[in-house]
Order: sequence, then C-alpha cells, then structure tokens
Amino acid sequence: MREIVRANDPVLVSAVVALLDAAGIEHLVLDQNMSVLEGSIGILPRRILVAEPRVKEARRLLQDAGLGNELRSDAP
Repeated sequence: MREIVRANDPVLVSAVVALLDAAGIEHLVLDQNMSVLEGSIGILPRRILVAEPRVKEARRLLQDAGLGNELRSDAP
C-alpha cells in the first residue's frame, strides 16, 4: 500500500474516497478515528492508501478530477 493523499479536510477525504470507490480502486483511510484522541479539532490528517498495483491509476484519476495538487510525492 502507498499513501497518495494526506489531508485534514473531511470533504476532500470524502471526495477522494468517492472517486476511488467509483473506479473500483481498493483503498484504506487511516487515522479516521483519531479525532477521539485529538478532541475533534481536526489537527491530525487522514491518510489515504492505495494498493501498489493501482497507484498510478489512482493518481491519474485524482489528477483528472482536478485534485492533482493534493497528491503526495510519488517517491516510495
């Protein structure tokens, strides 16, 4: 799995998840429940990971959707 997006914005996370779901790209959202520890103030970013074989496809999908500036570095 490789991290493709890290964001504090729940709307952005929802949009990315919806795009990945619609494309049938398996993914994980990590740190989604950390708000319990941080007091629900949203300082800890959520991380979206995609399986290695589908990373390029997921990155292209997000770029095509205008979210390319939200992508993490392509370095492993």
